[in-house]
Amino acid sequence: METIRLRIAARALGPGDRLPSIRGLAASLGVSPSTVVEAYDRLAAEGQIRARRGAGFFVASGAAPPLSLTEMQSPAARAVDPFWVTRQSLDAVGDRPKPGCGWLPAEWMPEAALRKALRQVARGETRLLMEYSPTLGAPSLRRVIAARLAEEGLAAPPEQILLTTSATQALDLICRLLLRPGDPVLVDDPCFFNFQALLKAHQARILSVPFLPGGPDPAAFEAVVARERPRLYLTNAALHNPTGASLLPQVAHRIVASAARYDMPIVEDDIFADYEPDPSPRLAALDGLSNVIRIGSFSKTISASLRTGYIAARADWIAPLTDLQVAGHFSGPSPFVAEVLAELLTGGSYRKHLDDLRHRLAGARRTAVQMLAPLGISPVLLPRGGFTLWCRLPDGVDAVATAEAALSEGTVLAPGNVFSPTLSAPNLMRFNVTQMTDPRLPEVLKAAMRGS
Repeated sequence: METIRLRIAARALGPGDRLPSIRGLAASLGVSPSTVVEAYDRLAAEGQIRARRGAGFFVASGAAPPLSLTEMQSPAARAVDPFWVTRQSLDAVGDRPKPGCGWLPAEWMPEAALRKALRQVARGETRLLMEYSPTLGAPSLRRVIAARLAEEGLAAPPEQILLTTSATQALDLICRLLLRPGDPVLVDDPCFFNFQALLKAHQARILSVPFLPGGPDPAAFEAVVARERPRLYLTNAALHNPTGASLLPQVAHRIVASAARYDMPIVEDDIFADYEPDPSPRLAALDGLSNVIRIGSFSKTISASLRTGYIAARADWIAPLTDLQVAGHFSGPSPFVAEVLAELLTGGSYRKHLDDLRHRLAGARRTAVQMLAPLGISPVLLPRGGFTLWCRLPDGVDAVATAEAALSEGTVLAPGNVFSPTLSAPNLMRFNVTQMTDPRLPEVLKAAMRGS
């Protein structure tokens, strides 16, 4: 009886739904059919269910109590942790301003070129619409990625590239391959908040190194690697998230050398590469994929809906990563989606889109800085590209309290401590300059900071 009541209360069974057969429920619960008959009869007497001759038992209308939102914990009331910004951003409804989210508005994306590529591929081979992908993913897109990597001096043949459903899934596969619970993993402080969330899911022990305007502090990096021997170092290369900083050549060389000295693999997340006006140094290019794994995706510049990522790594890592993807996902991203991306990436429209996007982002960064200045909010540094501004709030203003106050007004912000493993960014905030066009935003920020 309690089993059925719980299913009704949880709305796994709704009014009019047919209950499991007597024999089926008896088998699943490990009880006799007569026990189930007795339970059903008692629930029917209570009005929870009703019997239909020859058809079975059904949930009665009004069996479940009305859903009371006040009895449920609102996502907004949950702790402001590395999951908080993602939850608020993805679940935001309507035209709620999202200066804290990590993607571009839909109108900034190459819709016309994407629709053209979709039509072109849809007229192609039927297998693209019906079949699984090869284990490594569509050869056409892997060739395109290999050519793009070659432009930065990174030799990665298509057979050393594994397509995944996203950069996040790529990192998850790498963690499954290289980490065991309790392993130390090094990240930047601050770093992309989902790095922390994923590492916590893998029960890793998170270590951090201060991230400066030119990259991780080299002396601190070398000290923590020598002392703790991390199993992995995870970082952004181009346009670091959240700071927007670019890696300096001398810092990049020291990081690669230190990691090699202690045989510590590096995972280089390069999802913001196409936003850069001129390429900055890449750890994978300096290392030649010997000790560095490159991951990336196309969600930030083409479409978050057609999610596809990739891993470029040495052959003896690609093989077990492929097996892990087969074990957990059976195959990589849809071959249709992969062909659409390959079609779009090889067309001239994509380069034009990137040129226009970089120009538009530069203007949006200037506008955002001008909007924030009268509020006493200033960038820690001015990025060379991209959409993030890592900003300092006025003295005495707490970023978490400000974000919570702004959320009550329907605005999603990204407070600094969700990015900081050591919680050392209480008065910092990451702003997405492409999501700051709402004219009400300055007043919302002013009121939220005052309320904090």
